[in-house]
Amino acid sequence: MTTNFVEELTWRGMLHDAMPGTEEHLLSGMQSAYVGIDPTADSLHIGHLVGVMMLRHFQLAGHKPYALIGGATGMIGDPSGKSTERNLLDEATLAHNQAAIKAQLSRFLDFNSAMDNSAVLVNNYDWMKDFSFLEFIRDVGKHITVNYMMAKDSVKKRLSAEAKEGMSFTEFTYQLVQGYDFLHLYREHNCTLQMGGSDQWGNITTGTELIRRIGGGKGFALTCPLITKADGTKFGKSEGGNIWLDSERTSPYKFYQYWLNTSDEDAEKYIKIFTFLPKEEIENLVKMHQEAPHLRVLQKRLADEVTVMVHSQEDLDNAVKASDILFGKSTSTDLKKLNEKTFLEVFEGVPQAEVSKEDIDNGLDMIGALAAKTGFLGSNGEARRELKQNSISVNKEKVKEDYIISTEDLINNKFVLLQRGKKNYFVLVIK
Repeated sequence: MTTNFVEELTWRGMLHDAMPGTEEHLLSGMQSAYVGIDPTADSLHIGHLVGVMMLRHFQLAGHKPYALIGGATGMIGDPSGKSTERNLLDEATLAHNQAAIKAQLSRFLDFNSAMDNSAVLVNNYDWMKDFSFLEFIRDVGKHITVNYMMAKDSVKKRLSAEAKEGMSFTEFTYQLVQGYDFLHLYREHNCTLQMGGSDQWGNITTGTELIRRIGGGKGFALTCPLITKADGTKFGKSEGGNIWLDSERTSPYKFYQYWLNTSDEDAEKYIKIFTFLPKEEIENLVKMHQEAPHLRVLQKRLADEVTVMVHSQEDLDNAVKASDILFGKSTSTDLKKLNEKTFLEVFEGVPQAEVSKEDIDNGLDMIGALAAKTGFLGSNGEARRELKQNSISVNKEKVKEDYIISTEDLINNKFVLLQRGKKNYFVLVIK
């Protein structure tokens, strides 16, 4: 039993273009579709998420999703939307990347379903590696004219007067290689639809053309909009680079923060695209948000949903606790639960001073901690005044002048958090 996949994508703002007849084709029974994934790293980043969400919606609608790892195309480089060629990868790296990506995809797609629509992972390297150049230009190349290939936007852009570099023959033939993938999956797996970002339209339609000319069949194309941010900056990037799904590359705390800091306009768009919440619930959340934007209901729900989906409930709970440390009423116990990486991320940019392990072992008095040994406050006198006014905390707990900092106060055996008032933080690093 299939449901209307195109209708679902449409209300979620995930449909950019579809070839005529695509919706009717999908409503006629269970179909197979694929999305290509670039294996240039051993983790997906959130820029890949839209394609993955499309595959998940496709499976939920009763269809069979294929995730295609571009092992062969990853060795070439796709010209779409890029102004330069990419670095090529060796086989061992590609194999490692594929295994890591499959593990991540398993959080979204059911590869072991008892139903007919179990997800399948394929790698185009498997069918391209033994295809000789002569065979390729004879069996594939002769069916597509150079005029047809030159008319594609991705090619035109690279050959235009503004482009600094020209385009290599390797990249020029990329659309043929991607088109052949579609033909191969059509023949071997009866895959009739390719999905991707709107910048892939030219490559996808080359595939439908090969299916028509060589396979004597009918292939379909469907694209989603390229995700943008309202302020014009690039979606999926932070100051530190890509936001990865791998917790080693981007911690769950940083991941959570990225979604939490979304603008109102973007949050309304992203909650439809990056969660599986039903329409009615999203409409209610949007209404609540519009009535009280300062509560950031949309951003919080978006960050919660995506963090649990990509990581886990436990990771979300820890990320929320870490976020509360700066803004909420957390305790020294909460602080001590943070691992070193998250602690440093939470207090990124907070001034630090090094204190010797010996000082802590012997017990460090508050005047030394605040002024004499660290320079957090300007003078011993100022330190005494602030302590008298009860405005100094050690690890989120108020202290008096007679407090002694000891090994008991260490976070991760190497940090102590000092605070004056609500917002002035200072980190002691024990060396």
